[in-house]
Amino acid sequence: MADGMKGWPRLLRAWRVSYKGLAWALREEEAFRIEFVLFVLLAPLALWLGDSGLERAVLLLSLLLVLLVELLNTAVEAAIDRIGKEHHPLSGLAKDLGSAAVHISLLQVPVIWGLILFG
Repeated sequence: MADGMKGWPRLLRAWRVSYKGLAWALREEEAFRIEFVLFVLLAPLALWLGDSGLERAVLLLSLLLVLLVELLNTAVEAAIDRIGKEHHPLSGLAKDLGSAAVHISLLQVPVIWGLILFG
């Protein structure tokens, strides 16, 4: 804790900066906006289609995972861009790996939904 904040003030600041990041992603990242809209549309369907609390939780978590991975990918891209815009093989690799993680997170949604709803 370099700033010396502890307890509730630290927790409140953490909430503020988290929502600041979320607001930025919704405002600036088209991919995140699209995935967020899909979450908003599919989350009620997940709650309706799941037969048990566990099924509903897994369906919802599959959607939340996409948002989480997209945010982490955006963070990697921002950090790489902060270092420099010139091409470097490791910068490209970091961005490609982040993109691959998003791709896998998107692929797991229909797999999980299919296994739960049709398995």
